[in-house]
Amino acid sequence: MPTFAATDGTALAYHLRGEGAPLAVLPGGPMRASGYLGDLGGLTAHRRLALLDLRGTGESGTPPDPASYRCDRMVDDVERWRDHLGLERIDLLAHSAAGSLALLYAARHPHRIRRLVLVTPNPSALGMRATPGERLAAARLRADEPWFGRAFPAYRAWLAGDSDFDEVFLPFFYGRWDDTARAHAEHEEAQTNEEAAGHYFAEGAFTPDATRAALAALTAPVLIHAGEYDGGPCPALARRVAEALSGAEVSVQPGAGHYPWLDDPAHFVRRVLAFLGEDADPSR
Repeated sequence: MPTFAATDGTALAYHLRGEGAPLAVLPGGPMRASGYLGDLGGLTAHRRLALLDLRGTGESGTPPDPASYRCDRMVDDVERWRDHLGLERIDLLAHSAAGSLALLYAARHPHRIRRLVLVTPNPSALGMRATPGERLAAARLRADEPWFGRAFPAYRAWLAGDSDFDEVFLPFFYGRWDDTARAHAEHEEAQTNEEAAGHYFAEGAFTPDATRAALAALTAPVLIHAGEYDGGPCPALARRVAEALSGAEVSVQPGAGHYPWLDDPAHFVRRVLAFLGEDADPSR
């Protein structure tokens, strides 16, 4: 397992999987170890994934200052990682909460991005967040599911701030609540640094107007990949994010939730590879 040192001396680890041209990957959570990403639906058959464990997660070290868990503070980690990888420009894929980290990185280092893939991203860096109404609208699309009757009231109460997170509504985050999804969800708590997650979106992390202005210098192609059933972001929010990024394109994966590579791996891989300019033919 390779490591490198952040500017504050924290040892940061990353994992290499697959073969081909490198694709740098930032995990979400926030502050969830990269292991939950697996092989991203089989992308490892086409690209060499470099999956970063953000500071304080997975195999990476704990920083001396907990405030360095704040999203904007980790932009330097990503740039240090790019330099360590020896890449002049990177293809960068970010999932969920890491969407904001990737946007901040692209705003600060626009010329270091070759292509940017934002998978079901949290766009807080642009001053956008999924609303409870959007999340509930997406949840209602699942009304025919056998678990909906128990899950929806608990989900609505949580979004209203009237109750704590309840595992009963975990199915809303997946396009299919099957054995694969249950196994994936089972590891979330162990893979997540909750203390660090509390700092990630802390006050001062984002300056949306400045970030939007800086992103005007980003000329690299951007793909925002959303799930049909995902509430955060819902497809409409994904399209608003694209409007804030000149020339960004949006794809919506049918029947997918927040982890689209689990719901239909073949569809996910085809779409991402097409954007990266590669052939998804497994015989290549």
